[in-house]
Amino acid sequence: MTDNALTIALSKGRIFDETLPLLAAAGIVPLEEPGSSRKLIIGTNLPNVRLVIVRASDVPTYVQYGAADFGIAGKDVLIEHGGDGLYQPLDLKIAKCRMMVAVRKGFDYAAASQPGNRLRVATKYPDIAAEHFAGKGVHVDIIKLYGSMELAPLVGLSDAIVDLVSTGGTLKANNLEAVEHIVDISSRLVVNKAALKVKHALIQPIINAFAEAAGQS
Repeated sequence: MTDNALTIALSKGRIFDETLPLLAAAGIVPLEEPGSSRKLIIGTNLPNVRLVIVRASDVPTYVQYGAADFGIAGKDVLIEHGGDGLYQPLDLKIAKCRMMVAVRKGFDYAAASQPGNRLRVATKYPDIAAEHFAGKGVHVDIIKLYGSMELAPLVGLSDAIVDLVSTGGTLKANNLEAVEHIVDISSRLVVNKAALKVKHALIQPIINAFAEAAGQS
């Protein structure tokens, strides 16, 4: 893309849906809905603005390396990514949830998580999990999984999981319970630092519109 064009990295699902009003506030309307389109690059009503649809965990990478000028990513993804090369001007207060420790019902987590003990923890978020348990003085064996996290304690793969919890319905349906809060999660605007300098006149009005729409102006 040229210096007068913008690429925005977004992921399908809840973040995309909750981003639509923010985009609209900035005068940006996607021409297609990612859920019903197979396209990975989606045009908008503005000829110089396009969306690229990527995995949520890949948004920071696309922005860091300049394949996208800016994007929207959850705090969970940004913690794991490390945030190198990214400017994070806004917490958009969307896609809110909590990072929690959960175990199967009946498991004595209070006793098992005493300092000096060792736990097996399954998670998509190894850095967050490791830092949390290190702060408690608990030794952990981290088991990296990419999905169906709730299954791990049920089949003996792990003692606990660290995962995002919204309503808690999935935990309850699988006879699990959240036992410890780690951090509140919401989605952030992330901007490529070089793009912010080169395309400041294009990007700053969008940041301002997002901030106003998110009640942070």
